[in-house]
Amino acid sequence: MKNQTTISKWVLPIIIFSQFCCTSLWFAGNAVVNDLIAFFNISPESLGYMSSSVQFGFIIGTFVFAILTLSDRFSPSRVFFICAIFGAVFNLGILYSSNTIFTLLVFRFLTGFSLAGIYPVGMKIAADYFEKGLGKSLSFLIAALVLGTAFPYLIQSFEFNLKWQSVIWATSALALLGGFLIVIFVPNGPYQRRAAKFDISKILKVFKNSNFRSAAFGYFGHMWELYAFWTFVPILLMMHQKLHNVALNIPLISFIIIASGTLSCIIGGFIAHKFGVKKTAVWALTLSGLCCVVSPLFFMIGSTPIFIMFLIIWGMVVIADSPLFSTMVAQNCEVQSIGTALTIVNCIGFSLTIISIQLLNYLITDIAFAPYAFVVLALGPIIGLIYLKRT
Repeated sequence: MKNQTTISKWVLPIIIFSQFCCTSLWFAGNAVVNDLIAFFNISPESLGYMSSSVQFGFIIGTFVFAILTLSDRFSPSRVFFICAIFGAVFNLGILYSSNTIFTLLVFRFLTGFSLAGIYPVGMKIAADYFEKGLGKSLSFLIAALVLGTAFPYLIQSFEFNLKWQSVIWATSALALLGGFLIVIFVPNGPYQRRAAKFDISKILKVFKNSNFRSAAFGYFGHMWELYAFWTFVPILLMMHQKLHNVALNIPLISFIIIASGTLSCIIGGFIAHKFGVKKTAVWALTLSGLCCVVSPLFFMIGSTPIFIMFLIIWGMVVIADSPLFSTMVAQNCEVQSIGTALTIVNCIGFSLTIISIQLLNYLITDIAFAPYAFVVLALGPIIGLIYLKRT
């Protein structure tokens, strides 16, 4: 018992750090997209396509993982480790000197596929260890995801004359480190209940629970907004820079805006512990929806500090509810189905991100309409709130 307590004491910090390391792969291509455009002579619209390619890979990956119920049938730590290795290798594919837009998208797709065995599986590992206080544990875990997602922008912002290849090498090295830490130091959790056999019916069974459906559809609404916002944060800054003729360190400010969600995830976990998971999620989703609606007003304001502060606030509320929805999903399904439930909900949620990213990619091509384009992201929070109010 004492040994188990000692192990558990270190498990959450290790999972958090490993999640940070591995999810740095997510936006590695986005952070250097301008360099890739110049180096490989590809289209300026490649940002949206590369983001969607990672998302599409993640979607297909989560679908395969859910169908095969891998994280419920096998050791989730080993699944995490194997996917971290593959993710690091596919990320290095960006360095291939003869890349075309097609091969770049393939490598980003395969990286996204690998992430399907990292992000939701990391939450599954946490659920296996922390039956009580799961909401707080997941808030730290998703905070690590946020910081990992933003990290490539921080690397890119350093004025050390680093080549863009350094970002790719650094993120792949981090992914390898995260994978080894999990497989060496995080054994199967005390609350793990392995599924006895492959059971595809689990995917349909989980949605029969009304509380599960409410949490899932709230998450879907949240996802419609989240990755579209994250993807186009640099574009928002570029638009402001051009409109008001100011000079900005776009990679650094992008990092600050996205990484601000790290703090809000942690704070949200503590607030939810006191006021309830669902109530806190409703407030976060409402605030992020309001940010979508009022975003055109802040484009009209000439003050750069006010505009950046607005984006930081948006960056905080847009992600604060993510660990709360994951908690509600995990708490409203059978223990032996948690891995599959988290994975299939991720699969559907990330499918929606492709639509919203491509929709924004199209809308911002019209310079006159671009400042109003982000209002369409409010559709997600509105629909999510409708479903949350039903139970």
